[in-house]
Amino acid sequence: MTDAETSVGRRPENLVLGALLTTAAFFCVAMVGTLAKVAGQYTSTGVLLLFQNAICLLFVIPVVMRGGWSSMRTGKIGLHVLRAVAGTACWYALFFAIARIPLANATLLTYSAPLWMPLIAWAVTRQRVATATWVGAVVGFAGVVLVLQPQGHRVDVGELAAFAGALLLAVAMMSVRWLGATEPILRVLFYFFLLSTLLSVPIAALDWRPIPPAAWAWLIGLGLAQLSSQTLIVLAYRYAPAEKLGPFIYSVIVFTAVADWLFWNHPPTLVTYGGMALVIGGGLIAIRARRQARQPVRE
Repeated sequence: MTDAETSVGRRPENLVLGALLTTAAFFCVAMVGTLAKVAGQYTSTGVLLLFQNAICLLFVIPVVMRGGWSSMRTGKIGLHVLRAVAGTACWYALFFAIARIPLANATLLTYSAPLWMPLIAWAVTRQRVATATWVGAVVGFAGVVLVLQPQGHRVDVGELAAFAGALLLAVAMMSVRWLGATEPILRVLFYFFLLSTLLSVPIAALDWRPIPPAAWAWLIGLGLAQLSSQTLIVLAYRYAPAEKLGPFIYSVIVFTAVADWLFWNHPPTLVTYGGMALVIGGGLIAIRARRQARQPVRE
């Protein structure tokens, strides 16, 4: 999931390195989903959510302390709360989904989020959205319909959860973009992990299941994979802007499809391949349209 779309600390552009770091980051995101699916066999979704956020917070706090707590002062607490609520709900929806449907399908549906960002931006700002952006959204939505296949079977609650996760992720991504205008990367990450951990505590308490010894390694791995993804994406955006690295986000769909095939024997069907192609293609069209629109008109 993209949690640090800022340009703080930008170095001379190196698109190749930025692309490699972004791809590595979303390999780690795929690992988060894979580890959550394994750990979910031992404990509850709420516990997964709490461990993911708490482990990341434990690693971020010492970094913040070295820089001084005064650097965490913010005038954008409302946006930080919005981002944390949307992000936490998104992760809960994704973890809930992957326990019920194939990992690849859950990830594909959730990471259709960029397709919904233009609609959210239009609803909030009422600014004109480029025709090509809408075309990309329609193409991607056709891919979502292919994956859901509503005419072939009843839509599963896991699929609905993953789709809801996509809308929540789109809100989280938009809030990160707005925060990135003024907030440094460390502050964005600190408030996200702090607020998400606080939000996860009551969820885990209500959804508590005893944690067997076999689950601890998977839970710690889950948190470390999430932390690695955030660290790598922060590094990536230092070498290239988010607009140019956007297409590499979709590598997470490929990685999770491979993991689903290898570990759970869920080879993608031709229909799923078609859905993947349409979602990725629609996302690329929308990204390109936004990139071109930024030159004559500021969004």
